[in-house]
Amino acid sequence: MSRLQHLLELMCSVLIFAQLISGNNDDMEVLIELKGFLQVHNQINRGAYDGWLESEASPCNWQGVGCDTNGRVSSLDLSSSSISGPFFSNFSSLKSLIHLDLSDNSITGALPVDLNRCLGLKHLNLSYNLIGGVLNISSLTNLRTLDVSRNRFEGEISRNFLATCDELTILNVSSNNLRGNIIGLLDNCFQLEYVDLSLNRFTGQVTQGIASLIQFNAAENGLTGSIPLDMFPVGCKLQFLDLSGNHLFGNLPNSVSTCSSLRYLSLSENGFDGQIPPGIGVIPGLEKLILGSNNFAREMPFSLMNCSALKYLDISDNGFGGEVQGFFGKLESLTHLILHSNNYTDGIVSSGILRLPKLIMLDLSLNRFFGKLPTEVASMKSIKYLVLAENNFSGQIPLVYGQIAHLQVLDLSYNNLSGGIPADIGNLSSLLVLVLAGNQLSGEIPKEIGNCTSLLWLNLAANKLSGQIPPEIAGVGRDPSPTFARNQKDAAQLEIGTRKCLSVMRWIPLGYPGFNYVESEMSWKDCRSLEDRILKGYGIVTPPSVQPCIILGYVRFSGNLLSGQIPPIISAMGNFNLLLLDDNLLSGVLPSEISQMSLVALNVSRNIISGDIPSEIGQMVLLETLDLSFNNFSNELPSSLSQLYKLSKFNVSYNPLLSGNVPSTGQLSTFDKQSFLGNPLLSFHFTDHGPRLESNNDELSTEGTEKDPAKEETIVLIISFIVFFFATIAIREHDSFMYVYYTMKCRCASTKIYAEL
Repeated sequence: MSRLQHLLELMCSVLIFAQLISGNNDDMEVLIELKGFLQVHNQINRGAYDGWLESEASPCNWQGVGCDTNGRVSSLDLSSSSISGPFFSNFSSLKSLIHLDLSDNSITGALPVDLNRCLGLKHLNLSYNLIGGVLNISSLTNLRTLDVSRNRFEGEISRNFLATCDELTILNVSSNNLRGNIIGLLDNCFQLEYVDLSLNRFTGQVTQGIASLIQFNAAENGLTGSIPLDMFPVGCKLQFLDLSGNHLFGNLPNSVSTCSSLRYLSLSENGFDGQIPPGIGVIPGLEKLILGSNNFAREMPFSLMNCSALKYLDISDNGFGGEVQGFFGKLESLTHLILHSNNYTDGIVSSGILRLPKLIMLDLSLNRFFGKLPTEVASMKSIKYLVLAENNFSGQIPLVYGQIAHLQVLDLSYNNLSGGIPADIGNLSSLLVLVLAGNQLSGEIPKEIGNCTSLLWLNLAANKLSGQIPPEIAGVGRDPSPTFARNQKDAAQLEIGTRKCLSVMRWIPLGYPGFNYVESEMSWKDCRSLEDRILKGYGIVTPPSVQPCIILGYVRFSGNLLSGQIPPIISAMGNFNLLLLDDNLLSGVLPSEISQMSLVALNVSRNIISGDIPSEIGQMVLLETLDLSFNNFSNELPSSLSQLYKLSKFNVSYNPLLSGNVPSTGQLSTFDKQSFLGNPLLSFHFTDHGPRLESNNDELSTEGTEKDPAKEETIVLIISFIVFFFATIAIREHDSFMYVYYTMKCRCASTKIYAEL
């Protein structure tokens, strides 16, 4: 080899090396630009990118950055990095980028044109952001995986939204606002295996091509028509099929049996009718079968007993009446049986479902069962979630229900149950949710309930419970961590229900912070996620306004006959974020210790609580709802309340002994007159934005009328006397009915005097 050849090779090597160095430097400059861009738009919470050191020679060791063998940036993972603001518009300068993950952030705005220049991208994940506008990525022809789920993309998707998808294997566009006909949409994507179109506005009919996929999810769209007979040809590869929440109708073809690898089949919330095809019974690995909210015939195919792997069966809301079919009691592999929203009247015991050895969850709510609650439930060794709500059960809660050792959810709400709450409930140390609301339960709250150390969702509202709140209530929910730890080991979601959150809508205090849900707007994914967070202890996250809060649990005793003072030791309930004690007969003072709770909502309205409003409430910085109305609080509003900057609902109406001035600054000044009605001694002047202070010497006016201060003082004395007189009589009587009567009489007398002003 000549010297010239050696020289040329050396020059080539130098040029290649120089190009690599230049490329590396270019990549580093882009990443430094990206870091600065993110820092500008994220002043406080920042991800790992904030630690990228510009002094380093190469970015390849930076967290979230991956490089190829030439030292060029090929992978960028900024998922869960607390990124907000617009999309960075210079990713295309990373010439070797093949993997980009920006998921689980709060990126807003539309996709920049620059993204379409990232021609080498093979994996793109933008899920769980706030990105909107049109989904235009037609130039990204090398994509293998695309996930843009849980965003705000909108508009019609046409056949060329991916100009070519020869390499695409995974497509997830779920939970957006996309529309268009799905027929032919993916015909040229021959490598596709996993497709999720759910929670959009797609239309059209389901076509035969889905049988070549491993997973197809088109739940909660606008698909119409029937399932054609040739939908499931021989060689069907489907393992997961979800067509729920559409407008499909007709018979389900028996040819579904050709999908021998199917593990999950959901057709709920459609208009299917006729027989459940017996061919389902020859699918050996089927684990979940969800057929709720259809019009299937009552007769069950006995071939289903061949599905030895079947664990989850939902045939709710199909209009089944009479006795529960004995067929269900023979499916010994079941762990979850969902039969709510039918018209069953009997057969809980005779069907054998209470003898299913592996049954973890049983939902028989929203039927027409009557008579006493079945005591045989206590023999169910595996049961954790028992939902018998919204039936016509009567009589007492069986004592043996306190012996169901592993029980985590007990929902007996909205029946006709009477008698007391069994003290044996205190034996249920794993109990997370206890909902007994809407019955005729009486007597005192058993002190033993304080032994329920996992209990965080306690709802006893709308009963006839009386007596004092036991101090032992402070022990409720003090250590749920062992139960949460067991549930968190389950990687799968703990699905308690499948149709529009019927269970969870009974559990949660709708309208309160963290629970401002509209049932019709909640998707099944939202519902299942909410249930899962409740039962695994992840809590419900309130919107991150001033200071986000994670709600773990709540207590609701509203609408009973509870009396006496709220026990100060209630402050020890550190895991509770909502305390709802309204519409009872509670008296005495509101304990200042209540301020030690991490509450986002406190409602003690419609009681006869007296004394000062504790100034310590002003220290409850998470408080969003505070309702003290219809009580006998007196003296001035604590100035500290104006420091509650998260407060969005506030009511002290009809506390006639409150006096002084409503602050003209701070949070209280943002509320209008509806928050202060029926308080003649409060001094304020309302503007369009809330109360405005007037001096104490100014005349108080209401609709042009003047009030005589001497007359007001006389009226206050009369009201105070009436309150004291009737309350004293009621206390002497020790009778709940008399207590209610005298309290109502007192309030009516007060209202009459106000009217005469």
